[in-house]
Amino acid sequence: MARRDSPNRSKLGRSEPERSSSRRQRDPQEPSFLRRWLRRMLIWGTALTLLGAMALAVAVFVTERSLPSYERMKSTQTGQTIVVRASDGSEIVTLGPSYGRWVPYERIPQTLKDAMISVEDRRFRDHWGVDPIGIVRSVVVRIQSGHWRQGGSTITQQLARNIFLNNSRTFDRKIREALLAMAIEQKFTKDQVLELYLNKVYFGGGAYGVDSAARKFFGHSGEQLSLAEAAIIAGLVKAPSHYSPTADAAAAVGRAKVVVQTMQEAGKITPAEAAAVDLKAVKLAEEQGQNSARYFTDWVLPQLDLLLPDNDQPIEVWTTLDPAAQHAATDSIQANVPKGAQGALVSLDRDGAVLAMVGGTDYVTSNYNRAVNAVRQPGSAWKLFVYLAALEAGYTPDAKVKDEPVTIDGWSPRNSGGTYAGEIDVRSAFAYSKNTVAAQLGNEVGFGAVANMARRFGITTPINTLPSMVLGSSDVRVIDMVRAFAAVQAKGTAVTPYGIRKITSTEGEVLYSHRPDPAQQLVPNFVAAGITDLLQSAVSIGTGRAAQIGRPVAGKTGTTSSNKDGWFLGFSSGITTGVWMGRDDAHPVPGLQGGTAPARAFAAYMKIATAKRPPEKFDTDLKMPQWQLEPDDEVMQANPDGYFYADPDGNIIEPGAQPKPPAADGVLPGGEQGVPVPEGPPAAGDDFLSRATGKQADPAPRPRPKPVATPKPN
Repeated sequence: MARRDSPNRSKLGRSEPERSSSRRQRDPQEPSFLRRWLRRMLIWGTALTLLGAMALAVAVFVTERSLPSYERMKSTQTGQTIVVRASDGSEIVTLGPSYGRWVPYERIPQTLKDAMISVEDRRFRDHWGVDPIGIVRSVVVRIQSGHWRQGGSTITQQLARNIFLNNSRTFDRKIREALLAMAIEQKFTKDQVLELYLNKVYFGGGAYGVDSAARKFFGHSGEQLSLAEAAIIAGLVKAPSHYSPTADAAAAVGRAKVVVQTMQEAGKITPAEAAAVDLKAVKLAEEQGQNSARYFTDWVLPQLDLLLPDNDQPIEVWTTLDPAAQHAATDSIQANVPKGAQGALVSLDRDGAVLAMVGGTDYVTSNYNRAVNAVRQPGSAWKLFVYLAALEAGYTPDAKVKDEPVTIDGWSPRNSGGTYAGEIDVRSAFAYSKNTVAAQLGNEVGFGAVANMARRFGITTPINTLPSMVLGSSDVRVIDMVRAFAAVQAKGTAVTPYGIRKITSTEGEVLYSHRPDPAQQLVPNFVAAGITDLLQSAVSIGTGRAAQIGRPVAGKTGTTSSNKDGWFLGFSSGITTGVWMGRDDAHPVPGLQGGTAPARAFAAYMKIATAKRPPEKFDTDLKMPQWQLEPDDEVMQANPDGYFYADPDGNIIEPGAQPKPPAADGVLPGGEQGVPVPEGPPAAGDDFLSRATGKQADPAPRPRPKPVATPKPN
């Protein structure tokens, strides 16, 4: 009987069971197939690893060859450091990164080395720049906690990042950081790496390196750190701004405890030594720079953009500030300013050097510099310009004037006491600050002439020419008023305030040196002598008696309506000082007058500022020019356009030059902007007045005062 084909047989003549049987017969060969596959993977993996190792070695070698020398790496700095020094060379403040002195490895305290290695890189002595174990540990902690709690960077990697890279967290930066770290380890020893790191790592507060950090936080060298101090410094590296002892002492102590515990776990200190550390007993250095001297540095430092516009190297700025004078100025303001008020003081040497500057009672609570930025009404201190214009026009200190009620264009000034003295001389009218006399003199010589005189002497703010301007209704800055009084002290010669004597590199190379301005005569000598006579009388017998200091002093008080502002400005022994007091909101200050608190503050400061200088007798001898001794002779000895004056920006304008127009709010009556170029001594003529005020001459010109030249009383 013939065999019938099974329906399961394929066209090839074998059924499914037969093929399954065939596959089962090849099973013993499968292990050899896997072994061949694994062998190939191993070979390729080994080859790729060797190629990668060779490529890494080549990359490390090339990177190592490109690294700078050890000495070059020591000198590499990040950012510009500006050290500001006082006139005696002492440091006022350091801005930008501070690096301190380089501390060699053998002189770095062992406690700091141990603390830093324990907390930042416990396997520092065992790895070759990159620590695989540390990286794995960091990844494990990341998986367990859900976020990064431990960094895998070694000390060498941190060094590479600080010197060559930035703090970005990109994968590319991490690769370059690791490559640089391995190259550094190949080129330098472990001790050299640690020395570089401890002298360059950032500890916060602008301090780079152990010496800078030790001086900033503890006030001494980085070679003298105790265990507690070393723990605090080592703890800063993780987060300098957060753990800074000057910013958050509690956070700094808490972090230092972690460092001490880590040192104990690493075997660097014993449990007894760890228990003996008293972190709260560490004495922090007093914070430097947060005092009134910062008002001065805030004024000086922006000038560097003009003096050294393209410099980005570390520099030292040698200023004019006198530390003893600055301390005395701060004390005098704080001791005399009324409660709830503010105060400002500027003091200039005879050449314009700023000896002291106080912009407020406390820089920490208010860094607004009232000495150079605030504009306030000067009150009767403005009479300096009124009487300068009158003296230039022909008056003398002994000339007779009348203290009586007066009305000018509907304005009727009153004296402070409400009384009138009748006929008195100019000297007495100035000494007792008679408002009616100042108004008459201003009207006599022309309000434009007074404004012109103020411009000449350095007032840079807008000036109005309304009749009330003679009593100080135009806002001024303290430094401008002091500049004007300093020019009087200099016998009518312009004085420009300055605060920088020289700028040097850290190696001592002079990059800038101050040069004095050419002598610029603002008024004739006899006018300067006459106003000095008046200013001296104001202190001797008048409203400024509280400013007496036991040597010749010339000065003037100023008080505004409702006691909102109090001023005293004066000079003695070549030092000119101005004091202002008042409230920032311009509210009245009960009892505030220029002759009280401001004058007392002036005296307290000047007693110290002039202590090492001999007393100087003022030159008040009026050497009158021929045209004034003989009134009928109108011949002028001086060039009518021969005087300098200051434009609205404080720049001195030479004779005959066109002035720079002031801001829009400085428009004078008549629609003309700015103050015209001065016309010289005889300032009372109608043609001069019309040019000064922008008005046409009056149909009936005012009579020119007839000067009276009588002998000055003894």
